[in-house]
Amino acid sequence: MLKGKAHVFGDSISTDLIVPGRYASLRSNLPELAKHALEDADPEFTKKVSSGDFVVGGKNFGLGSSREHAPIVIRMNGVSAVIAKSFARIFYRNCINVGLPAVICDTSRIKVGDVLELDLERGALKDLTQDMELKFNPLPKVMRTILADGGLVEHIKKHKDFKIE
Repeated sequence: MLKGKAHVFGDSISTDLIVPGRYASLRSNLPELAKHALEDADPEFTKKVSSGDFVVGGKNFGLGSSREHAPIVIRMNGVSAVIAKSFARIFYRNCINVGLPAVICDTSRIKVGDVLELDLERGALKDLTQDMELKFNPLPKVMRTILADGGLVEHIKKHKDFKIE
């Protein structure tokens, strides 16, 4: 069970908004790059976010280039999951591969600062602030296993192969 505050963004949040291109020189310095996560969408994001919080988006979250740094810097800021109405396919896969849960759910009623509780196995998102529960298709076991292992690379290191038991 994951629990934290909602940081709400709109539709079409691109990887350029998540990782501004002007910081491309920092790709080999991820801790420094993480300080600039989502700053073009919300300049105060990295100051406001706390460990366990959620990034909540609208439609087509993560569109644009396949910058794998985008979900990495979100995760490095302590975000426990990204929840959106829909995701760009490559961003979604990159999230799972780096160990950041990505959940497709109707986010239209979630407000900035709402306290959320996410159950990946059951497919339930509770908005404790508004006393509502939203259902979503639970993540497949293979994805939950990869996430539990810390991402695809860590999963392969742990099992010496791609295994789902």
